[in-house]
Order: sequence, then structure tokens, then C-alpha cells
Amino acid sequence: MKEHLSLGNSPYAQLKKLAELRINGDIKLAGHKKLKIYGLLTCPSGKRMKSENRVFFQSATEAVNLGYRPCTRCLLRDYQNWKNGLV
Repeated sequence: MKEHLSLGNSPYAQLKKLAELRINGDIKLAGHKKLKIYGLLTCPSGKRMKSENRVFFQSATEAVNLGYRPCTRCLLRDYQNWKNGLV
């Protein structure tokens, strides 16, 4: 797990590092640190969160192992499986 604010000292440095991590495949999912929800990097709900609450994951397994649940907006099937205890 990587925290958004730990990616650099300025917003520009954070965005540059974020782009590098995405291109390299080091991050594939984003999450909300306080709500413990993860979803796709392209999720409209995730794009609205404050950067101090944003964290990034390499896989869904990593997110679930850290106690996060799938987003109902962008990962509805995964959320339904999680809710029904199938994960």
C-alpha cells in the first residue's frame, strides 16, 4: 500500500510519481484510507476523495488483506461477493 501524500513533496511531484507507478504496473487500484474502500483508478467516486485519504494498491488481494472492501460503484460484482461472504 502506498499513500498518495508519500509520493512527493508537491502536487506536481505526486502526480508525476503516480503516473510512473501506473505505467510500471506497481499500482492498479486506489482506496479511501478512512472508509476502508478500494476501487478502480478510474472510478468517479475515487477521483473525488481528498489526497490525504487516498491510498494505492497493486492488487485486490493486497487491499482485502489490509481490511478494505470493494467499491459498490466500480466493482459491484466484487462488492456483492464480499457482502455475501464469497471472498
